[in-house]
Amino acid sequence: MNHHRSFRVYPTVSGRARRLMLGVTTIFAMALGMGGVGAATAAADTVIDTIPVGNAPQGVAITSDGSHAYVTNIDDGTVSVIETAGNTVAATVPVGVSPLGVAVTPDGSHAYVTNSGDGSVSVIETAGNTVATTVAVGNSPVGVAVTPDGSHAYVTNLFDGSVSVIETAGNTVATTVPVGVFPFGVGVTPDGSHAYVVNSGDGSVSVIETAGNTVIDTVTVGDNPRRVAITPDGSHAYVTNRVGNSVSVIETAGNTVVDTVPVGNDPDGVAITPDGSRVYVANGSDGSVSVIETAGNTVIETVPVGVFPLGVAITPDGSHAYVANRDDGTVSVIAIETCLGSLCLDFGSLTGSGSGAGSVFS
Repeated sequence: MNHHRSFRVYPTVSGRARRLMLGVTTIFAMALGMGGVGAATAAADTVIDTIPVGNAPQGVAITSDGSHAYVTNIDDGTVSVIETAGNTVAATVPVGVSPLGVAVTPDGSHAYVTNSGDGSVSVIETAGNTVATTVAVGNSPVGVAVTPDGSHAYVTNLFDGSVSVIETAGNTVATTVPVGVFPFGVGVTPDGSHAYVVNSGDGSVSVIETAGNTVIDTVTVGDNPRRVAITPDGSHAYVTNRVGNSVSVIETAGNTVVDTVPVGNDPDGVAITPDGSRVYVANGSDGSVSVIETAGNTVIETVPVGVFPLGVAITPDGSHAYVANRDDGTVSVIAIETCLGSLCLDFGSLTGSGSGAGSVFS
């Protein structure tokens, strides 16, 4: 059993003062129309908190109001519920065997957890943090994503080469869709029309049309792809490739790969900011998170986190990223910088608290 101590890293007074002085300088320059004054130095994304959770945390999802983060602990058979206001574990929920993926419904009422070790999905009622029901799915369920209207949950079954589609109203499997080899991650477009399924065994992404639950396209990506995140406008899907250490960028209009971005070693979890400007990629072997700017698809920052980070989710207000570190049993909380024109302030690092409305890890 792992033993961890919580610690918090706050910016020094001098660092905070320096950032504020830069901001004041920029504001004066803008107000007076002075020439030759450069943009303020951007405040780097910073780890402001480290939260001990269970053994081997893997997946993380945040509620729609941003108040809680749900973290799967694969070796414990539990889910840690983090209250983001104080970044403390408010509850620990026993689920099935080897829980891996987690997604929260848009209304925040339920969390769907894939239990890879017993072929089931635990449905947690978030009001009391109790398991309301358990749904039998395929062999070794891994990824899960809930549609924007909350009506269905898409679950990848690693060893079946299939996706179970759960109707959330009655929590029954409505249909099973054959996909590629070893399907892992899954993401649903913001309009709910398509599900993108990452097939880790054959380096492809299956595109499911949700209306009829049929595969309408297959996109070749990198080797051993793991996870996918879709931009808020639905125009692009970002897929992590464990072998090759890269991210494939799919343009959803034609389902073609338009870019490949080198990142850190063993990239896995991926999440996109609510404004679609940045992509956060958890690099397992590096103990880091690569920050990709979507405008040019370049890595603009690398943030050190815990040991073997796998899951990542971003609060809906875009202020914080929560990263699950598998090998040290912790979650790193990154304060994301906020920029207004040339003025960048890392507001999150001044407060150390999560807030806002939620995004799901898929």
